[in-house]
Amino acid sequence: MLKPTIQKNDKQAKLLIGIFSVVVLVAVSFLSKFTITVELPFDKHIFALLNALLNTAVAFLLVAALVAVKQKKYAAHKNIMLTALLLSVLFLVSYIAHHLFAGETKFGDTDHDGIVSIAELAVVGNLRAFYFILLSTHIILAATSLPFILFTAYRGLTGEFEDHKRKAKRIWPIWFYVAVTGPLVYLMISPYYS
Repeated sequence: MLKPTIQKNDKQAKLLIGIFSVVVLVAVSFLSKFTITVELPFDKHIFALLNALLNTAVAFLLVAALVAVKQKKYAAHKNIMLTALLLSVLFLVSYIAHHLFAGETKFGDTDHDGIVSIAELAVVGNLRAFYFILLSTHIILAATSLPFILFTAYRGLTGEFEDHKRKAKRIWPIWFYVAVTGPLVYLMISPYYS
């Protein structure tokens, strides 16, 4: 096993994780209300592509970290998971940038007028319902899992490996689902970017 990386301070950890989680939730919740209209020297949807790539990388890292821990390669597991956390922070920055610069895109809006007409609905059919189910589960699980992911990482970094392992068994599949569905959401919505 590894030595603790940080000193245990549950009160401070709960406070910091709570504040960070609430700030992220509030920031993301209000994104749809604000759009910055500015001409960028590049396609503003590059952030959405970056989000999908970051999510894909996190999904691969989560699998690699699972394999490493099963093989008792704890240092590798720790480094891989810290990289996954770092990429998730980069994802968050890119996600906020995309929504601030690009605004909202409606699934099925082929003429990019901000309205999905009856004719456009007929073209996408049941795929629209599937998209919204996928998107909804992705968003809800991403928002609610953040404090659990951070607290699981904290337990690992403080050397409380049994508690870390118990928490990781519950949160890993959720984080993996979020990481995998992110690129799927991108693939489904990207044809409707203007």
